[in-house]
Amino acid sequence: MEIIAVANQKGGVGKSTTAHALGAGLRGRGHRVLFIDLDPQTNLTFIMGADPEGPTSYEVLEGEATAAEAIQHQPSGDIIPASPVLNRANLEVKRAGNEYRLRDAIRPVKKEYDYIIIDTPPALSILTVGALTASDSVIIPAQADILSLQGISQLHDTIQAIQQTSNPLLSIKGILLTRHNARAILSRDLTQVTNRIAIQLGTIVYNTVIREGIAIKEAQASQQDIYSYAPRANPTRDYIAFIDELLGIK
Repeated sequence: MEIIAVANQKGGVGKSTTAHALGAGLRGRGHRVLFIDLDPQTNLTFIMGADPEGPTSYEVLEGEATAAEAIQHQPSGDIIPASPVLNRANLEVKRAGNEYRLRDAIRPVKKEYDYIIIDTPPALSILTVGALTASDSVIIPAQADILSLQGISQLHDTIQAIQQTSNPLLSIKGILLTRHNARAILSRDLTQVTNRIAIQLGTIVYNTVIREGIAIKEAQASQQDIYSYAPRANPTRDYIAFIDELLGIK
């Protein structure tokens, strides 16, 4: 059983897209998967057709509902949805031990799943800290642009702090380049920079890159996973290859 957070402190890098594609891909291979949406933007919740009115991850963190009570069994998978009121979490969840709330809350349901995929907000917050404290590992989606790379560095500082305090076993699985355009000279140059950053962080850049494609947005608008909506699209092929690489399948 593995808990994987998908995180980057820079928005617009395909974080929710990657969380959904990862979980849906693992589910399509027969694994039992639970999605947890901790992003107040509720993108993953929308994509999976879940109800953001509750109980949601906010109620779970506040102790107003158990994880089992918050799980919604959607056709596309099991999810603890998010709610926009998660924006209040930073103001309300400031008691001692708050970073352990998610970890403790999901402990009773862990045995029901092979993977738990956590989508995090694009900012450093108690929600991100709680997700990383609860996780075994983190995948960092990033674009080959300078602001995205800056987000990786900021996230690494957060991960190091968490490794030294609340979760010493947390590891960085790797950096996944998304919305990639191999023809762009700047993109190629920054890909090389990303590899150097990965070495400094003690992790890897996945060989697979996720190409830009309209099929992703169309699939999300229709609340379908990319594999069902457009099985032959370039981003679909890329996410399949990414999951193969993640699982060590050659």
